[in-house]
Amino acid sequence: MTTVTSDTLQTAEHFIMRNARLLDRLRFAHHFQRGHAEPVYAVLGAYRNVDGGYGNGLEPDLRGHGSQPLAVEAALRILDELGPIPRDLAQETCTYLTSVTRPNGGVGGVLPNVRHTEAAPWWREHDDFGGALRPTAAIVGLLHKHHISHRWRDRATAFCWTRIGALHWTHPEEAIAVCTFLQHVPDRARAKAEFARIAPMIRAVIELDPAARGDVHTPLDIAGQPDSIARQLFTDAQINAHLDHAIAQQQPDGGWPAPGPTWCSGSTNDRRTAVTLQRLLTLRAYHRLDDRAVAQPAG
Repeated sequence: MTTVTSDTLQTAEHFIMRNARLLDRLRFAHHFQRGHAEPVYAVLGAYRNVDGGYGNGLEPDLRGHGSQPLAVEAALRILDELGPIPRDLAQETCTYLTSVTRPNGGVGGVLPNVRHTEAAPWWREHDDFGGALRPTAAIVGLLHKHHISHRWRDRATAFCWTRIGALHWTHPEEAIAVCTFLQHVPDRARAKAEFARIAPMIRAVIELDPAARGDVHTPLDIAGQPDSIARQLFTDAQINAHLDHAIAQQQPDGGWPAPGPTWCSGSTNDRRTAVTLQRLLTLRAYHRLDDRAVAQPAG
């Protein structure tokens, strides 16, 4: 079984130090070098706006200052890496989400103002600003995981149940958000029943061939941890094949490639460092990092 050695991890460290924004440098230090979490919280706070949302390029393809729901999801996922999400911060974020929620109870990935800021072409040309499962389901799932209560969360939970119940097709980003919701929502019987119903839809949009090229999503993207609700969709052989391929995908400069289209150098660079961190975290979760190569986080 292929594992990441200390030399390989050191090569990844060099890539992070040469290319990553401060936030991702500190995340790497926290996860792999006994770095404390407090500096990560502090730098993440710089991406936060006075309205309680997040922007300022936190989501690499949304480079503008203004808050966007997709950036909120990105922030909550980073906070989830660090431990319990601070309650006061989560409450203020829910206040922001309330202000941008659509009549159906969900939030869209981006707001109409994305057309007037620096963003990837596919977001600047976006024309559907209604409530959507991505990112609503992911945000709600993380709030439930950390037992954050708020009227917005409760209304958005009802939205997610309605939308998931009506699903007859999905796409990978939506499926990842839905799995986050179904993993953490308190009604476990309903969550398990819905997951069983939509499981064939999810499998249909996840690429099982490790060698597939292009903008594809693999089992490791939706089941990045062994305890993920989506892990049961794939055999051990499939997961191991993708783990082997993930290790082999490390580039000579130490980083991992970012899938999907590119539109500016800053976005591409930030996406590569984020993907590199995620690959390392997934490999560690599946015990593919040599224990001698990794120091445990300091907390």
